Amino acid sequence: MTESEGPETVAVVGAGAVGTTAAYDLARDGADVTLFEAGDIAGGSTGRASGICYDAFAEDVDAAVAQRAMERFRAFDGQGDFELTPWPYVWLAREGDERRAEAIREQVPRMQTNGRNVELVDPADLAAEFDDLRTDDVAVAAVAHDAAHVVPETYPPLLAEKAEAEGATVRTDTPVDLSTDPTGVVPDGEDAVQEFDAVLVAAGAHSKQLLADAGAPIAMKPYRVQALTASDDLAVPICYDATGGFYLRPHPEGLLAGDGTEEVEADPDEWDRDADDWFLDDMAEGLDRRIGQSPEVERSWAGLCTATPDRDPLLGEVRDGLYVATGFQGHGFMRSPALGEAVAAEILGDEGIEPFDPTRFEGDEAFEIVEGMDVE
Repeated sequence: MTESEGPETVAVVGAGAVGTTAAYDLARDGADVTLFEAGDIAGGSTGRASGICYDAFAEDVDAAVAQRAMERFRAFDGQGDFELTPWPYVWLAREGDERRAEAIREQVPRMQTNGRNVELVDPADLAAEFDDLRTDDVAVAAVAHDAAHVVPETYPPLLAEKAEAEGATVRTDTPVDLSTDPTGVVPDGEDAVQEFDAVLVAAGAHSKQLLADAGAPIAMKPYRVQALTASDDLAVPICYDATGGFYLRPHPEGLLAGDGTEEVEADPDEWDRDADDWFLDDMAEGLDRRIGQSPEVERSWAGLCTATPDRDPLLGEVRDGLYVATGFQGHGFMRSPALGEAVAAEILGDEGIEPFDPTRFEGDEAFEIVEGMDVE
C-alpha cells in the first residue's frame, strides 16, 4: 500500500514515548493526526522510566529494533530539552550464580553476531575504570559500548512538538471513550463521536481497559516497579546486577537505581505511586554490594510496566482500523523511537513487525507476570 492509500485521519491515544513518536511519524508522512492524552505529556509510565538505552539484545528482531531506536535517539539528541548521554552499559552475575553467569557468556557472542559492540570484560578492569564500582563478588561481566542514558520525560514533549509542527493536533487533559464505534473517539465531556480512519491505543497500563471497552481484548497485564534517586555523584557505569535483580545509572541528581518488581497484576487507576519500605531496604543492601555504601535517598517512586504471555510487545492491528502499542516488559522507553515508527508505518500500509502482532493471542490467556530484565 502506498502512503496515499493509507488512512487520512488517525487518532493516537496516549502521549508517552511511543504514542508521541507514532503521532510525529504519522503526521510527517501525511496523516491528519489527533493525539489525545488523559493527563500531561509524559505524565504516565514514561515519566517514571529509568531512562536507560542500549542495543544489547541477542535475539535478531529485538537487536534490529534496539539499533533503530538508538539511531533515532542520536538523531533527536540536542533538540529541545532532550539530551542523550553516551555511557557504557554493564551487566553482571555474582559468584555462585552459575545460571546467570552462563547466560551472560552465551549471550555475548549472539549479540556480536547481530553486530552489537559488546564484549565480556574482566571485573577487575571494570573496577579500575569506574572508581566507585565494586566487583570483588562478580563472576562474569559484559559491557555494551553503544549505550546511553537520558532524562525520559524530556523525549515525549519534543516529539509532540515535532508532531504539531507537522500539523498534528495535541489534546492534553482529555480522556477518551472508545466504546461507541470501531474507530470512533468520544473525548471526555463531549457527546459527539469523532470519526477516524484509524485509532492507535498507546496508553500504557490503561490500554487494556480502553481496548476492552472497544470490544478488543488483549493479553496484557500491568505490574508495578520501583526506583529511587540519591545525591551521591559516583563514578559508575550503567549497571544491571542480574543476581540482585536491580540496576543503577548516573543521574542529574547523582544516582538512579531501581527495579522492585511486583509480579502481580496492578490496577492501572488504583496503585501505590510511592516506593515500599522493603524495596528501599533491598536497594540499600544491593547498592552496598555494588558501590560500597547505602547512599541517602533523595526521592523514590513506583511506576507501571506492562507484561504479555511471551514477553514480546503487542504492536499492530487488533482489528480493522484499531491498533495497539503496549506490553513492553520495561523496555518500552528505550525502544520507543523504533516501536512508534514501526506501528505508524503499519497504520500507513506497511507489514509491521510480525513477532509483535497482537492477534497472536486471543486476549483471554492466563499467564504469569515475569520480571522484564532478568538474564536468561
